[in-house]
Amino acid sequence: MRLRRWQNACIDSSLKQYLNGQSHFLVLATPGSGKTLMASVLSNHLLKNDLVDLIFCFSPSSIVSMDFAECLQLRSNERFDGLIGSKGRAYTYQHLQYLDGAFWELFEKYRVFVIFDEIHHCAGSTVDNANSWGEHIILNIQNKARFTMALTGTPWRSDTAPIVFASYASPDGEISCDYVYGLHEAILDGVCRVPQIIAIDNNHISVIESNETVVFESFDDLLSNSQVAYQDVIENEDVIKHIITSASKKLDFIRLENSNAAGLIVASSIEQANRISTFVKKWLEEEAVVATYKENDPTAIIQRFRHSESKWIISVGMISEGTNIPRLQVCCYLSNIKTEMYFRQTLGRILRVTDTTNQEAILYMPAEPKLLEYAYRVRHDVPVEADVVKFETMQSLLVGDETISQNKTISLKGPSIDLSGNEIKLNDFNENIDSLFDEDFLSTSYDQVMNIFGRFKQETIGLGLGLGELK
Repeated sequence: MRLRRWQNACIDSSLKQYLNGQSHFLVLATPGSGKTLMASVLSNHLLKNDLVDLIFCFSPSSIVSMDFAECLQLRSNERFDGLIGSKGRAYTYQHLQYLDGAFWELFEKYRVFVIFDEIHHCAGSTVDNANSWGEHIILNIQNKARFTMALTGTPWRSDTAPIVFASYASPDGEISCDYVYGLHEAILDGVCRVPQIIAIDNNHISVIESNETVVFESFDDLLSNSQVAYQDVIENEDVIKHIITSASKKLDFIRLENSNAAGLIVASSIEQANRISTFVKKWLEEEAVVATYKENDPTAIIQRFRHSESKWIISVGMISEGTNIPRLQVCCYLSNIKTEMYFRQTLGRILRVTDTTNQEAILYMPAEPKLLEYAYRVRHDVPVEADVVKFETMQSLLVGDETISQNKTISLKGPSIDLSGNEIKLNDFNENIDSLFDEDFLSTSYDQVMNIFGRFKQETIGLGLGLGELK
């Protein structure tokens, strides 16, 4: 496989710094740009040129670890299963707490190269301010590995803890990276697709409370000035139905050219994921794959979906970061996580350019103010003239690329809180609501830090490490 320009440049830069005495290299590359392949080719170079003996990779999820192991094996023609004769293994960060002294002795006996995927999940400059994963890295890997490479697509945290291995260029928390490859450059190079974000809002929402009716002008107004929570919006059947139906029509249009194009629905809970699966079967008369930690072997479910021609997969946090399913082109964002890190990582799932004819990438979401803020910042990253952020009425019909409005009244009832008999009605949609969001508000510092609120607790961990056999 031929490397992209940025991958070659990044490898050359890292090798130069390693050979000049720097043991660590931090790479910021936009989601979907090909960090796994770049790191695997670098690993092979280090092995073949007798610069390292063993290679270990740590990543946030089991499916990403599996991808790394496969890519490392393919590029080097070596085994990475942790057994006798292999050149290393790929692990999840969760494994760090289970690795014993026999494993850590390998760093004393051999020259070890360690790859850290999505390093922003590992916090700490010292043991005192580190999280669990960061503490293991500081104690057992930092200053002991021959070389290390940290990869990230979104190098932010919402707490004040620094990221492991990171150095900071300014007091406001700006990270100093050794190599940067952003969405702007990736689109210009044809590496990533130009995203389109469809937001749904309403300029006339009536909340009927006993005999009194209160009118709200937008979802922002509703969420700020009523008892209705965002969770109630994303769990409402009318909202779900509109977003999924509209996305399905778009996906059908794309599949006229790309027959195996697929859609991702990001749910807020397992209960919601199962409910959406029922909705898809009822409304669209189609089956949707469900991948949550409660399924039997969710990693195998995702792998099968990756290589199938199934249209829809529904997930709760398991296909948001690093998971490579290039045929995904449509996403429905119904998660209750409202951080820029999670939003960007989810958007990245549909941005990978393929060799198919149609290269559209469309994300559907409610017009929640924080999500709109992130969407407008994505728009500012796009280097070409494009309508990245668009608005759509909840009762629109999508025919090809044309949207036809049907301003019907919609009832919205919040299922997660007691509204004491309140009934909420939405009608009279207005697609042009850019004026609701002040440009200064939408352009606030891009460098504010974020977190993902423990999404990795949802994944079960299969052990059976086979560590001692590497000695």
